[in-house]
Amino acid sequence: MYPAERKEGVSLKYLVIKAQQGDAQAFVRLMEMNKQSMYKIARSYFTSDEDIADAIQDTIETCYRSISHLAESEYFRTWLTRILINKCIDIIRKNKREHPVSDFPEYGEVSRELDNSEFNELMNSLDEKYRTILLLYYGEGFKISEIAQLLDMEENTVKTRLSRGRSKFREIWTSQEAFH
Repeated sequence: MYPAERKEGVSLKYLVIKAQQGDAQAFVRLMEMNKQSMYKIARSYFTSDEDIADAIQDTIETCYRSISHLAESEYFRTWLTRILINKCIDIIRKNKREHPVSDFPEYGEVSRELDNSEFNELMNSLDEKYRTILLLYYGEGFKISEIAQLLDMEENTVKTRLSRGRSKFREIWTSQEAFH
């Protein structure tokens, strides 16, 4: 425990500063605080647990090596998310070049895809460009301007994709409700 820790926990800014000073425990704490968020974002790009794990692992490694270069500690989450998105895009590019043979589950093995909740199925049915923006906006609480910066696109493009993503989500949701 850190001296500045309160019942609600150490401030993000404090942990970032400590991690930048080489405190490995502070860095681990930062990653723990953000692991669910990183998983959700990587999950918006991939269905494969291996790809999700690779993206998160590469992100953590890059952050560890580069945290001392982060100029303003209050932008840590945005910085971390940008690195993760870049790692996801790198893996997608790599996978497109490799053209792997599809893996089929062994007889009797339960496919993890069957374990997804209805919400995850709905989100996965959306195009990645909508799914990522919806997740960053609703799931992670980023503002439109922050999403535009993270994804390196115009704010109006983010607004348009957010609106279209909502519409497509609603469309899929209502069509599935009709079958139940």
